[in-house]
Amino acid sequence: MKNGKIVVVDDDDTIISALKTLFYLEDFSDAELFTEPKLALEYLKDNKPDLIISDFMMPDMNGLEFLSKANELYPEVSKILLTGYADKENAIRAINEVGLYKYITKPWENAELILSVKNGIERSYLLSQLREKIDELEVANSKLEDYSHNLENIVAERTADLMESNAKLQGIFSNCADGIILTDDSGNIEQVNQAFENILGLSQENILKQNLVKIIHSSKNDILVSLKSEDGDFFCRDCTVYNSLSEKEIPIDISFACISEDSVVKRFVGVVHNISEQKEADKLRDDFIATLTHDLRTPLLAAIQTLKFFLDGTVGEVSEKQQLLLSTMKKSNEDLLGLVNALLEVYKYDASKIDLCKTNFDFKTLVEQVYAELKPLADTKGIEFKVNYESEKDFKINADRSEIRRVICNLCGNAINYTNNKGKIEVTVKNQENDLIFTVQDNGNGIPQEDIPNLFNRFSQGTSKKRSTGTGLGLYLSRQIIEAHGGKIWLESKVNKGSEFSFLLTDVIVDEKEENSKKIVIVK
Repeated sequence: MKNGKIVVVDDDDTIISALKTLFYLEDFSDAELFTEPKLALEYLKDNKPDLIISDFMMPDMNGLEFLSKANELYPEVSKILLTGYADKENAIRAINEVGLYKYITKPWENAELILSVKNGIERSYLLSQLREKIDELEVANSKLEDYSHNLENIVAERTADLMESNAKLQGIFSNCADGIILTDDSGNIEQVNQAFENILGLSQENILKQNLVKIIHSSKNDILVSLKSEDGDFFCRDCTVYNSLSEKEIPIDISFACISEDSVVKRFVGVVHNISEQKEADKLRDDFIATLTHDLRTPLLAAIQTLKFFLDGTVGEVSEKQQLLLSTMKKSNEDLLGLVNALLEVYKYDASKIDLCKTNFDFKTLVEQVYAELKPLADTKGIEFKVNYESEKDFKINADRSEIRRVICNLCGNAINYTNNKGKIEVTVKNQENDLIFTVQDNGNGIPQEDIPNLFNRFSQGTSKKRSTGTGLGLYLSRQIIEAHGGKIWLESKVNKGSEFSFLLTDVIVDEKEENSKKIVIVK
């Protein structure tokens, strides 16, 4: 195992201290740890590492930006992204954009992290060796032209070098912990290593008789189309293979790279990673959060009800100071209950355990109810708050009324919270044929363009310039609700000019002529 140079970037001093201690205990003596990405980049310009580890959420430069710049300097060095529970999507994006070796969620298991560090260093070392051999082959080719008069001797020398290189490559191929497959652009498997045989529970002879698309199943990636159309690297996730020995479906991720772009028949090498343990860990973590949030509701409700008894005088008179303290306690418990409920709703949507209860209801009536509830909040800040309807005629939509109400309350409530005093908020409702478009526009401070892609992610709080005190779940849950209805939600914003949040629901307008009775439809 090569004890290589490690560069770590994390703005949290606690994380830096923990990693420093862990590296010391595991005898990783050559490690440089930084709390600022810019300082790390300056160091990387003059020092080549064997592994780069970066946190995702950092104030001046996020992990994706940092790793992209580091990748320009050292594309073959393994890179690990440390993410929170809510940053999976960004981690997947990093795999596609940066060529990330792996992402590890916080809090991590020390054994898993150390194993990933060792494998990452080994991977960098092997890739470096491969690159050196490729460079040697290129030099050899140029010398063949210069020394054509002594072609026979040179060919003999280079053949020996190639045999040595092939022997090393074969060693890497055979002993790699991940599965490796070699295929042409039609998906015909030409070679596999022992690790891939173990994943399928089949011998190489049986595997070579089959086509790639018959072995690897994917609902999100058309592998055969990608092999035909892609010239370089591409990544397939959420795939499965069937293990004939255990008779179980094995979840895998595959990274493909073209190794013969100039040939008539392109060939690809695919690295297959068994993610069974990762999937199981994710499931256990999700179930733990769901159980925890669910079990917290009962004591919180009991505490709130008890405080109500004190406040309404049921258990006796309380003084004015006691009333103030009890009210503060009740409000804090209600806020905590709201967070617990939000977390539980997020889990249900993530786990696809939510059922939409769709009914036909008057959309204008719903908007007016929300408007009446939020208008006093806008008045306290002197905000001009109004609703415009494209059509004066009432209309009904078929959707989950309570969930759509949640989205409208969230968008309008956010607009009121983030609009300055005496500002302006305008809600617009449009119905085009069978589609509904709902828009909330304000003239507040606006949102920087670099923050917009992350705003609908879990636990996204404010922007890089200003953070909110909320849970960071409102917009994420709104996106989940709208997408569960088959719709789309988006944002347009300009700094110092304001923001415009909109959502679109397609084919939801109810034709009153065809509506014979109100029907409840359960969508799973």
